[in-house]
Amino acid sequence: PGFRYALKVVRSLGAVDNDGQPRKVARHANEPSTPAIAVRAVGHRYGAREALREVSFSVARGELFGLLGPNGGGKSTLFRILATLLRPTTGRAAVCGHDVVREAAAVRRRVGVVFQQPGLDPWLTVEENLRHHGRLYGLRGQTLRTRMAALLERFGLADRLRERVSRLSGGLARRVELAKGLLPQPEVLLLDEPSAGLDPGVRRELLGYLCQLREAEGVTVVLTTHHMDEAERCDRVAVLDHGVVVALDPPETLKAAVGGDVVVIRTDTPAELQRRIVERFGCSPVLVDGTLRLEHPQGPELARDLMVAFGERISTVTFGRPTLEDAFVHITGRQFADRVHDGPAR
Repeated sequence: PGFRYALKVVRSLGAVDNDGQPRKVARHANEPSTPAIAVRAVGHRYGAREALREVSFSVARGELFGLLGPNGGGKSTLFRILATLLRPTTGRAAVCGHDVVREAAAVRRRVGVVFQQPGLDPWLTVEENLRHHGRLYGLRGQTLRTRMAALLERFGLADRLRERVSRLSGGLARRVELAKGLLPQPEVLLLDEPSAGLDPGVRRELLGYLCQLREAEGVTVVLTTHHMDEAERCDRVAVLDHGVVVALDPPETLKAAVGGDVVVIRTDTPAELQRRIVERFGCSPVLVDGTLRLEHPQGPELARDLMVAFGERISTVTFGRPTLEDAFVHITGRQFADRVHDGPAR
């Protein structure tokens, strides 16, 4: 009964016809020039609290696009809007030329979604979860079996085919979630923290597969993340902080804006040492969460000179090429690990 009800819902969206066969999706009239995603001045409030404010950006077709920011900075709220699960308070958003509010059914036919929270039936096997999900999209017979086999092999799940999901580890269950989202071969794949629960090796494999998917099939991939290695692989990254897009560029451009090597100094007397560095070297370190940070074109030389001049006051000094985390600190003046609340309690 539950499956028949779900199939009725999918038919109401137009994904399959009355015989359960896939319905051809009519392309948008201006599709060649229409971006995969267009967000215009989107804002959202949870009561009196503003979760998103005047967010605007576009994602080109076939782009791998990242929404990067601390947990609670607005990423998941924006994700839910793009997935048609939440209406924006202000502004508009469109996926493949279709408004996420007025044409929600058309949007749902074109997207695959992997949520941060588990969406699998724990009492069904891996095979049953994928098979039922595929049937909701009108997949049958050899087509469904071929897609399932390819995805199970890709995510190392072939030997877990008939295992109940409740018996899988968190990482393995996450792989099933990813396979489920890719099964309908969507035009746009929305991923909310896709590597949650995955070990670093599997996360790298996932990122590689997303790149292959984009290059081989032209799928547009949009992911929310707070992992720097995920953001590094994106074509462009929108940095969200307190519900505002504070930067939007390719990762290399964001890092280049830092302006040299990053020198980080830890000391028990940061305010006093900050003053003495200004007096001695004429450069102004920024105090961020108890550490002093400097951007300098010759990081190794400056680190050496700082140790010679103030070694007795310095606990540690490190230097390195800028990372996306350094870019975030450069833009916001705060550590990336800072947390703000995103959305009401659920």
